[in-house]
Amino acid sequence: MPGAKAVKHTDNGKEFLHPDSVGADKKQTFKVISIDRESGKIVWQTTAWEGTPYDNRHRKSSYAASTPATDGKLVYAFFGTEGLYAYDFKGKLAWKADLGKLGTVGMGTGTSPILFNDLVIVQCDEENGEASFIVAVDKKTGKEAWRTPRKVQVSWSTPLLVKTATRSELITSGTEFVVAYDPATGKELWRHKGVESNAIPSPVANNEMVFLVAGFPAKIAMAIKLGQNGDLTGTPNVPWRYAKGTAYVPSPILYGDYLYLTTDRGILTCLDAKTGEVKYEGGRIPFPATFTASPVAFEGKILMTSEDGDTFIVKAGPKHEVLGTNSVGEPVYASPAIADGRIFIRGEKNLYCIGT
Repeated sequence: MPGAKAVKHTDNGKEFLHPDSVGADKKQTFKVISIDRESGKIVWQTTAWEGTPYDNRHRKSSYAASTPATDGKLVYAFFGTEGLYAYDFKGKLAWKADLGKLGTVGMGTGTSPILFNDLVIVQCDEENGEASFIVAVDKKTGKEAWRTPRKVQVSWSTPLLVKTATRSELITSGTEFVVAYDPATGKELWRHKGVESNAIPSPVANNEMVFLVAGFPAKIAMAIKLGQNGDLTGTPNVPWRYAKGTAYVPSPILYGDYLYLTTDRGILTCLDAKTGEVKYEGGRIPFPATFTASPVAFEGKILMTSEDGDTFIVKAGPKHEVLGTNSVGEPVYASPAIADGRIFIRGEKNLYCIGT
């Protein structure tokens, strides 16, 4: 089909079709939708792009997998090869930026845009590691401010912006390298050997350390001290590593003094974030489930939402205890969002707002 990317990829010179890859041979409509938070009514919706997508997507995902970002003036939505868009709060297009053709081995885009001062930053890792890059565009105009090449293969992780006592660091996960950049210029600050697996979970951090994880094919979790320079591989700036209990897709969560790892089956591990000491392993939910969404936390609780739409409420802290289970009755693959005492859950067919 004209404009469509071939869905076959190569492995040792042989072409193959990824078993979880679907979708590039059909016309798609990409929309941005504004919904009233109090009533759930659609305020406006606009078509950002329509046509045959350049790449496939994962069968469990959609072409709208990236989470929009906003600075209170504009909303920024990323659709991979099909563009980065900025809308005002009335649904009027402010600008569109074409970042180039981004191949993802047929899995679709997963990274989300983040904001720093007057910039929108997007991590654009591509299946050809020689073509990967991270880019910043001006929030008001969409014009490119800086672009830094990255010698890493395709990833689906969203960069993390961290403010230390002396500077801001933009931390990116990758199979070959973990790299921290100056978000204002794109200049590399430090790097470390990568997660050696599919870089899908996003980093989390406090004001002292950043925590990187991956779950397939290797399992890895590690802590890296912030505020450093140069290559940190094999240095004391990596105070601890852990080699099990991680997931293929869900990100870890840092809450209080503890880092919580989860497997794709929802089995929890609680680590002391500072030392890596195991507080508990093998924390199980009441019945079998599979997880794509990342856990969220509030008011001393960890919330884990399964693909079946069941949310398991786990007590935060060094002792595992499941406090309850609630269900929305339909599949859920997106991570819940918490704002102003309410939980928003994007189901397969509905958006739910839960609160008092």
